[in-house]
Amino acid sequence: MSRILFIKTSSLGDVIHHCPAVSEAARHFPGAVIDWVVEEAFAEVPLLHRAVRRAIPVAIRRWRAALWRPAVWAEIAAFRRALRAERYDAVIDAQGLLKSALLCRLATGRRHGPDRASAREPLAALFYEARHRVPRELHAVARNRRLTAAALGYAAGGLCDYGLRVEGAAPIAPRAPFAVLLTMTSRADKLWPEPDWIALGSWLAARGVQCVLPWGAPAERERCERIARGIGEALVPERMTLTGLACLMRAACAVVGVDTGLVHFGVALGVPALGLYCGSDPGQTGLYGGPRVKNLGGIGAPPSAAEAQRALAELL
Repeated sequence: MSRILFIKTSSLGDVIHHCPAVSEAARHFPGAVIDWVVEEAFAEVPLLHRAVRRAIPVAIRRWRAALWRPAVWAEIAAFRRALRAERYDAVIDAQGLLKSALLCRLATGRRHGPDRASAREPLAALFYEARHRVPRELHAVARNRRLTAAALGYAAGGLCDYGLRVEGAAPIAPRAPFAVLLTMTSRADKLWPEPDWIALGSWLAARGVQCVLPWGAPAERERCERIARGIGEALVPERMTLTGLACLMRAACAVVGVDTGLVHFGVALGVPALGLYCGSDPGQTGLYGGPRVKNLGGIGAPPSAAEAQRALAELL
């Protein structure tokens, strides 16, 4: 197996969860050329993986909003040329959606994906030449590893290695030691209450740990600034790239976050990480595989600030 193409387009957490499968494939096939189709917003992540040669960005979300524009069709044509420029021994759709299966169909090579019972959208299985059963109850990392192993012909197992290689200095230099607090997420029911963030941040500050609160959108910045004012000497930096945020996290003493893809960066980089779950179940997409990780809470059962403090004390 000398040429492998993975299709895992989004979201950020899903992309990071696929990294251990890529690492395992690279261990079994040293020297293999590995490419990865990914949404343009997350293309930095595959490029941080030491085994990935090329990230092929796709912009389905942006293209769908402007299909009438000639420039969009020119981008689509360029993407198709990039995808078909190489023949692969295996094309593996690890997303299991109709949109990712269609991308898989455009590539040149034997197409693999989950079977109807395993795919997130069962009709996607129609587009694969080889279909593989993957238990749905497994964590996303284990599912990706199991699918990849079945497609490439080996048994999944062993070290869970995210394979990310982060080099360079962080965009900012907080006072050491510092913790990264990821307070933002995609859904309101996943948010942890601001008073609890302030209580946790104040507990860290009392122990000499500075809190850094990154953000991605203006409303998130406002939330971070409110929490930072409540904590006191917390830092709300300017907006960062994913690579810049990875460089920052690598130097942190801990990462604490709600159900957001960003918190998985901390796990992938080996930083002690605490996940706070309020509107989702960590069983299938929680923090996984790092040397020091802990998940708290669940659907409709947010953890208290005291529980978070106790858990973080065990990690630090």
